[in-house]
Amino acid sequence: MNAAREASGNPTDNQAGGPSRQSAIPPVIEVRKISMDRPWQWIAAGASDLRRAAPVSLTYGAIWVVLSVSLIAGLVLGGLHHWLLPFAAGFMFAGPMVAVGTYAISYKLERGQEPTLGDTFRAWSTNSMQVALMGVGLMVFMLAWLRIATILFALFFGMDSPDPATLYSTLLLSPNGLGMIAVGTAIGAILAFGAFAISVVSLPLLLDREVSVLEAIEASLRSVALNFRPLLLWAAILTLFVLVGMLTFFIGLILILPLLGHASWHAYRDLV
Repeated sequence: MNAAREASGNPTDNQAGGPSRQSAIPPVIEVRKISMDRPWQWIAAGASDLRRAAPVSLTYGAIWVVLSVSLIAGLVLGGLHHWLLPFAAGFMFAGPMVAVGTYAISYKLERGQEPTLGDTFRAWSTNSMQVALMGVGLMVFMLAWLRIATILFALFFGMDSPDPATLYSTLLLSPNGLGMIAVGTAIGAILAFGAFAISVVSLPLLLDREVSVLEAIEASLRSVALNFRPLLLWAAILTLFVLVGMLTFFIGLILILPLLGHASWHAYRDLV
């Protein structure tokens, strides 16, 4: 996918389409200021990509939904019902990595090529070391959230888990349960926005150009700082869509995951 550097318009790129590896000082990645209406246009562009590559995109989404449902089934069968909500909320941290395959589809479409399911998996090998490091960074957020969720559960319910049959009614109807949800939601939102801020353009940037993970994260943070309100709206849209997908018992995520992935690629093209 590094050939897409030719289309990036970055004035620091050389004629071959990529930043010079001989330069002692890496070029600054330029980020653009956008308007408040752009997030909705990214959704429209993502929907267009989804229609043009529906078989590949929906199959890719279905694969991740099957994996998610398998994880949930494992937790239920293992009697770990109290982990369902933390893991479901933790999807917001894993989402950027899940979207990697959809970036390859959008990349192919914008170059007039026919994407295949193989392209979605080969995308992971592009700039693989830096992509892996980005994954580790997001995993740190995920592990932090799971640890905090464990501590909150112990603080509000003690060391004994409620009976699985009444667990969620206890969470939603008892003062302790409502208090834990309120505190957990606030802390989770802060962590989720932190993960969003470092990843909103970094992963597609790592696939598109030969840059380091630190350069990509720095560009992502500058994008958020320069466009805080539009990207706050974008984060809210992503969260809302994912919640809708989860409320359909994950079935809706077959459509929503590729839609948001394609839209995120267009967000990257707009921002960098």
